[in-house]
Amino acid sequence: MKQLETIDTLQAALLDRKYVADRALTTAIFLSLRMQKPLFLEGEAGVGKTEVARVLAELLGRKLIRLQCYEGLDINTAVYEWNYTRQLLHIRFLESGEQAKESDLFGPDFLLKRPLLLAIEPGSQSPPVLLIDELDRADQEFEAFLLEFLSDFQITIPEIGTLRAEHPPHVILTSNRTREIHDALKRRCFYHWINYPDFEKEYQVLMARVPDLPHALARQAVEFVQALRKEDLYKRPGLAETIDWVNALMVLDRQTLDEVHIESTLGALLKYREDLEATRGQRLKTLWGALSSAQAK
Repeated sequence: MKQLETIDTLQAALLDRKYVADRALTTAIFLSLRMQKPLFLEGEAGVGKTEVARVLAELLGRKLIRLQCYEGLDINTAVYEWNYTRQLLHIRFLESGEQAKESDLFGPDFLLKRPLLLAIEPGSQSPPVLLIDELDRADQEFEAFLLEFLSDFQITIPEIGTLRAEHPPHVILTSNRTREIHDALKRRCFYHWINYPDFEKEYQVLMARVPDLPHALARQAVEFVQALRKEDLYKRPGLAETIDWVNALMVLDRQTLDEVHIESTLGALLKYREDLEATRGQRLKTLWGALSSAQAK
């Protein structure tokens, strides 16, 4: 695809799909595609890691398969399990003398394919984009299994045999770094850290993602969020929260910011009661006062 021939064309293609990627991130995506290596994206929640997979699947014209990680994630949820209800019905057919084979009990018709198995399904001419989201939430046991999976892109099912990807998927892993991911897994990937955006990038994202957004409101919103991130908060607002907040302000028909509407919509930016209580009142007056003074100069 011409959109993927150079870093510049890839960056432009991402922007056409309303994803603003800086040069470093675009280079990481480009190299992971060319080198056929998984891309490991780490950073704070809400900075756009998951969206990379969605946009890339659209850009490549591939199916997106997502595995959402969580504590206790096991092979039955991530890889495959047998449809025990259908197997039980099949056994009853066998007992009733119906024409059915016992060997069919562990055939493809009874196999429930989960994300990792779907991603390497044989016969697929168009390999999908596999998103393994928030890997840091999963247990280390699953991380060890994933290490083997990423090495060979194959899965062994005892009753069937080994299934191997004819065309390996393009894998994107994300982590919010609530715990460290083992170095052995990181070594199999192209690594990139996504930080909170600077003013210019956040402004560009808002203008690309929020239709009819007034320029003045966009600049004021970004200035306020950038200042808010410097405060001592339990969870600083990410880019996703900025987009949500600006959309809320647009619903309220705001053309510019004011202190009253900031306070009434803070729940779009801050997701913890302690952060909300700490920011309202005098702290908000100070933030808004500094922002207003800077704008007046």
